[in-house]
Amino acid sequence: MFQTELTHRFEADAAAMAQLASTVRLDSVSQDDFDTVFYPGGHGPLWDLAEDKHSVSLIESFINAGKPVALVCHAPGVLRHVKAANGQPLVQGKKVTGFTNSEEEAVQLTQVVPFLVEDELKKLGGLFSRGDDWASYVVSDGLLITGQNPTSSAATAARLIEQFAK
Repeated sequence: MFQTELTHRFEADAAAMAQLASTVRLDSVSQDDFDTVFYPGGHGPLWDLAEDKHSVSLIESFINAGKPVALVCHAPGVLRHVKAANGQPLVQGKKVTGFTNSEEEAVQLTQVVPFLVEDELKKLGGLFSRGDDWASYVVSDGLLITGQNPTSSAATAARLIEQFAK
């Protein structure tokens, strides 16, 4: 239902599909080898990446190295255990967005997901804001870029490219 023209273009890209088919284990990825990181959404990250110590460490290493990090839709939930250099939650006092409670309710999964992204980011002290349900909405705060929902994917990626170009 949330497939976009960009999704179909990606799926038709043989080179992209080949890269996707040969991904490496997260614990073998080093921020030294990359300029930035982009976490796509989907519900999956709430169960795995949000609790994965390698994911947490990777995001922390990018931020500490002064490299931008972007997360869209449910992926901002991955920030739940990520800490800033001062030991506080990375999102504390930062402008963030992510999949909203009302969007989760609309897909009838509020009782299925392990936590609601909006509630979690607020609980951690994030300055959560949102656009209309299902509309593109992106927030930047320093090196952290977050997008609200699947419709926000392209705009989040564009903002990441802008940030990287600085």
